[in-house]
Amino acid sequence: MMKHWLLLIAAGVTEVGWVSGLKHAANWWEWGLTVVALGFSFWSLMEVTRVLPIGTAYAAFTGIGAAGTVVGEAVFYGGELNAAKVALVALMIVGIVGLKMTSGPKRQSDGEQRGAV
Repeated sequence: MMKHWLLLIAAGVTEVGWVSGLKHAANWWEWGLTVVALGFSFWSLMEVTRVLPIGTAYAAFTGIGAAGTVVGEAVFYGGELNAAKVALVALMIVGIVGLKMTSGPKRQSDGEQRGAV
């Protein structure tokens, strides 16, 4: 289970990379890295949802991406980072942690338990 949360964190971090790449890529290799990050990010999310509840996984994925993009834009590109943004990002992180603490593994349907796909 822990490895799936680590993979989800990696997916969220790479989401920050490809979102930033969509705005700031200027040459072919930066666009290539953007495409690779996008592919890894969504592949990881699909893998994680096989084990974790999809609502929790998607909320964490987008939350990590949104928080990381706000902070990354401010740190690396001189974007505005004021007290309201910091408070809202912190609130989002608290929500993500709360979702993680209240979610268990995804339950299998009756068909999956019997071996049917």
